[in-house]
Amino acid sequence: MFVVFAAPLLSDNAMRMVEAIVTLPGVRLGVITHDPADALKHLHGSVAHWRVSNILNVDDLVWATRELEFRKGTVERLFGAYEQLQVPLAQARETLGLPGLSVEAATNFRDKARMKTLLRASGLPCARHRLAPSFDDASAFAEASGFPIVVKPPAGAGAQQTYRVEDLDQLRRALAVQPPSPSNPVLLEEFVRGQEHSFETISIDGQSVWHSLTHYYPTPLHVLENPWIQWCLVLPREVDSPRYDDIRAAGRRALEVLGMSTGLTHMEWFRRGDGSIAISEVAARPPGAQITTLVSRAHDIDFVQAWARVMIFGEFDPPERRYAAGAAFLRGQGDGKVNAVHGWDLVQRELRELITDAKLPEVGTAASSSYEGEGFVLVRHPETTVVEEAVMRIVALMRIELS
Repeated sequence: MFVVFAAPLLSDNAMRMVEAIVTLPGVRLGVITHDPADALKHLHGSVAHWRVSNILNVDDLVWATRELEFRKGTVERLFGAYEQLQVPLAQARETLGLPGLSVEAATNFRDKARMKTLLRASGLPCARHRLAPSFDDASAFAEASGFPIVVKPPAGAGAQQTYRVEDLDQLRRALAVQPPSPSNPVLLEEFVRGQEHSFETISIDGQSVWHSLTHYYPTPLHVLENPWIQWCLVLPREVDSPRYDDIRAAGRRALEVLGMSTGLTHMEWFRRGDGSIAISEVAARPPGAQITTLVSRAHDIDFVQAWARVMIFGEFDPPERRYAAGAAFLRGQGDGKVNAVHGWDLVQRELRELITDAKLPEVGTAASSSYEGEGFVLVRHPETTVVEEAVMRIVALMRIELS
């Protein structure tokens, strides 16, 4: 079977996916990317490469896929993990007659205002919102909803360009950066107070066959607003606990409403102080923030390879959840380059048996622009409370000094 994977850049995450795909028996791989073929030379010619100038352009995707097909044989799957690619990929598949998430469904996941309208119309709990084409519309929503509110682009990803505004002056300043218009509106949401989580699901032919849960400490938006915070996330072992019955039911119904067929989704949601839930948004792609690696550790499987099997063969064998797993993200304090890493010896001394993966910041490297920071430490244990205590201990002991 010849399949094509598309990624703008062959980043570490994209390369991990490429390497997982080529290990599948009977699969031959083509890659469409902006990067040159040199990035794939370690795979010894086992990957067909096609370079494009704009991978978000549907015509470029169709052209590249057809060229790969002419040289290597019939293409049977076209897919990728980058969120901004999901609609162009769906449009290209429609043109080429390939199976996969439909254009309508991909748009439902990508357009966050449309998504929330569909969810609310189906009675699903999510934050109140408005797509505002002008400052007057935005201020009217703020007056009706009450401050604070969240300002974000309708097709955002990973909390990028997302702001919490506390009053009218902050709203005016936030919108001045990129003034909204009828052709380029801004998405406004009520600010949901509560604990933030994620809900990952694998679906096969529209049926949910597996799920996972993640707790954030603190919320990603709070992390973005405070670059010095070393934050954590935890995958509890007890994913089938009755305490999650509400989000399991709401999450699965949301995927039905949005039109999920086969693939992996990443949903962000809140547990309010009164115990109620609110869906924030859903993405039809693998999660970031090391969650795929944590799922691998929690189940003792290669979850990236499992995702590739889902996308190519439509097959998934739900594994046993053997552990809780967690990530502590190491973020620098100060400005400039990494000057020193403090506390790693203490962490190893106390928690060595729990650590599964670590990426330590390298002295002399520039501070990261990612909310993941300069590095991370991953841990696992059969007991969720042990993992929670471990990640909190890591961020308490470690300090990344920038100067």
